[in-house]
Amino acid sequence: MRLFALGTLLLAFAVVAPPPAIVAHGRTAMHDLVPAPVSVRPARGAFTLRPGTAIASDDAGVAAYLAGVLRPATGYALPIRPKGAISLRLEGAPASVGPEGYQLDVTPRGVTIRARTPAGLFNGVQTLRQLLPASVESPSVRPGPWQVPAGRIVDHPRFAYRGAMLDVARHFHPVETVKRYLDRIALYKINHLHLHLSDDQGWRIAIDSWPRLATHGGSTQVGGGPGGYYTKADYREIVAHAARRHITIVPEIDVPGHTNAALASYAELNCDGVAPPLYTGVKVGFSSLCTSKEITYTFVRDVLRELAELTPGPYVHLGGDEADATSDADFATFVNRVHPMAVSLGKKVVGWHQIAAPDVRHSPGRVLQYWGLTSDDATVTRAVAGGAKVIMSPANKTYLDMKYDATTKLGTTWAALIEVRDAYDWDPGTHLAGVPESAVLGVEAPLWTETLATEKDLEHMAFPRLPAVAELAWSPRSTHDWASFRERLAAQAPRWQTLGIGFHRSPQVPWRA
Repeated sequence: MRLFALGTLLLAFAVVAPPPAIVAHGRTAMHDLVPAPVSVRPARGAFTLRPGTAIASDDAGVAAYLAGVLRPATGYALPIRPKGAISLRLEGAPASVGPEGYQLDVTPRGVTIRARTPAGLFNGVQTLRQLLPASVESPSVRPGPWQVPAGRIVDHPRFAYRGAMLDVARHFHPVETVKRYLDRIALYKINHLHLHLSDDQGWRIAIDSWPRLATHGGSTQVGGGPGGYYTKADYREIVAHAARRHITIVPEIDVPGHTNAALASYAELNCDGVAPPLYTGVKVGFSSLCTSKEITYTFVRDVLRELAELTPGPYVHLGGDEADATSDADFATFVNRVHPMAVSLGKKVVGWHQIAAPDVRHSPGRVLQYWGLTSDDATVTRAVAGGAKVIMSPANKTYLDMKYDATTKLGTTWAALIEVRDAYDWDPGTHLAGVPESAVLGVEAPLWTETLATEKDLEHMAFPRLPAVAELAWSPRSTHDWASFRERLAAQAPRWQTLGIGFHRSPQVPWRA
């Protein structure tokens, strides 16, 4: 967490070699995809999107999403009909693509995406977006032409969990900012957004049974300022927006430490019965719920119940890191009482890897999020042997709030300086000794916001490193190749510019105009 508080390349994507007649066609958009697909086979020609093009689909939601992406820039009506030149089908995909993969076929006559689930169709649509000119992302009509290079792509993810995390506790970020972040991570096939909803500096979700958590605990942020919180309607709006992008929201209530905002809101949660003042600093490790008081467990039970009612996804994140103000015995007592509460509500518990501390019992489906700086952690290894799964978020590789280099104005440096290559050049399946790839549920890129107060701040730190982590989570290990990736990443720049994303122009990447 934080101490202060693709053979080679794309045409080794398992890329099936094209017939000799098309080798000379040169680089096309099929060579510039991020994340790298499992298999790419270019062919002659291209499909051209025209004013009369229609979309046919077995899933109305994905069809509406695709039409919504394409209509503003093209100016075309793109009606959704039983038959169309763009066809999205929940049949005919090979079994190898699994629940989230797809097969995309492009000929001069049309585009067909086949998948076994709507999520697979949606992932295929993200690839189709990247095959179109970057100007297709424009919010206003552009001249085109709108061509998709011909060929076949067969693709599926390496890991089931592909995550991004947004800290809205240190600095509050409004609903529209979160929704735009969802839109942007969806492009790179991220399927989970972990929202860090509570910390010392702010409580960001309304809880009816404990209303001062939001109204008082949510009234400030790092450095002062108004803070803010999500009403239940706000949170449902975020969840629904995510669901339309086949992204699962994972809410985090960090306990028993990182709880000053809650302690300041309700005096009875403190062992001495005295509420501390609200906190706007960045130091961590000083706060703790009173683990010996029964009211603490009533509080946690109420919060989890209301949060579970709002959250359709399978996970709830219960933090558990940097509980320096809680003794080891009290920490174990607290976790052993609280985690079963989440399980009883039908949720699987995710927590920072400290929840695997000695004397903490394993709960069914428990997931540890590893944020350490080393490649060996005996506590995590022991938990994995007991059945736990791991989300890989090593802070010196995936923490998007770390500075790129010493000249970066935003961010911090406690874990590392992380340039794009540092974020890309590691393997989640082998990173941690004693944790086999079969125990790795996935990969997540956290974005902590101690220094990030605006949406532009978020963009600058997430891009281009978030797509690098997304490729590690999606693409086969055999496609991992920095020389290939930097070229493909460079091709994303015009798309980001059209989308208005203020990204960091890393000197490691030969950015395209």
